[in-house]
Amino acid sequence: MSVSPLSPHAPATTDRGPAGRLLRCWFPILALIVPLFAVAIVSDLAGSVMIQRTVTEALIRIVVVVGIYVFVGNTGVISFGSVTFMAIAAYATGWQTCCEALKPITMPGLPEFLRDHSYSLFPAALAAVALAALAAFVTGLLLMRMSGLAASISTLAVLFIVNVVYSNWDSVTMGTASMVGLPRYVTLWVALGAAVLAIVVAWLYQSSRFGLAVRATRADEVAAAACGVSLYRARLLAFTLSGALMGLGGVLTAHFLGTVSINSFFLKLTFIALAMLVVGGMGSLAGAVAGVVVTSVVIDVFRRLESGFSIAGANWSLPAGTQELVLAGVMLLILIYRKDGLMGGREFHWPSNRGKIAGT
Repeated sequence: MSVSPLSPHAPATTDRGPAGRLLRCWFPILALIVPLFAVAIVSDLAGSVMIQRTVTEALIRIVVVVGIYVFVGNTGVISFGSVTFMAIAAYATGWQTCCEALKPITMPGLPEFLRDHSYSLFPAALAAVALAALAAFVTGLLLMRMSGLAASISTLAVLFIVNVVYSNWDSVTMGTASMVGLPRYVTLWVALGAAVLAIVVAWLYQSSRFGLAVRATRADEVAAAACGVSLYRARLLAFTLSGALMGLGGVLTAHFLGTVSINSFFLKLTFIALAMLVVGGMGSLAGAVAGVVVTSVVIDVFRRLESGFSIAGANWSLPAGTQELVLAGVMLLILIYRKDGLMGGREFHWPSNRGKIAGT
């Protein structure tokens, strides 16, 4: 029996031909990337420096939260120490690009090839990301032998170790003081390109056989092992890739602010990034991006309200710390009413009328 193209029994037209199949395959990330491009274009056309700065910050947060998602979302193991690799990359790019006149005075303990020379921005960024990935790999060789709560606490221990070392290594990191003089080249479009890159890398990974293997360990470790999946190797790969993306987030942060301080990569950033992932939903890439967008809007709105606003000629301002209280309240509501986050662990999919029958 033939089926009319207009019949509800007909497959979606996007399933026909290589172009339709390609669109269907890539739609989940296109649904994330296209809105980001739209927001960036509108922000650029608006011409407001404040709006552009806010959007740029949100795009950098997307890189960071997607980096955490690559490990946490695919393995189901909460990592409290992913920000460690941001700090490692941020300092690495700072050592390479900071002013040559300052380094011998402020950081005399640096190796000669770093202390007396500065390097181009792109190679420096690549080297910093590679160092973060290497640090994640070496750390993962030890930590990925554990699972569950033990693995989570061990990542937190790594965060504290790096924080203490960098805070007291005065001749190399300037201790708790800020490293200044970094070139500020991270614009709205650079941050957008990095966010798109992070999303594509995360999607390709989770769609690959390596991503499917590690997601199998999240669902059932015993069954995955029985099918030949190595829990250790699968999680080590996810941890290393997550470290690389976190390193990219560290490079962007350093060259967006123009300064690096070890206190910027500690518990506050850790819990804000995890809050964004929880709000959107840890089970999907779409949830990671959505969580950043929603949380960034809440943070920015209440940050502006804390700085003061005018109503009927009277000046008002919310008490300091209101944004943290509101963010905590949003997290509680999400956990109570949507424990799987706003996206419920689902990705965006191309709408199809397959299987739909009229009258059902």
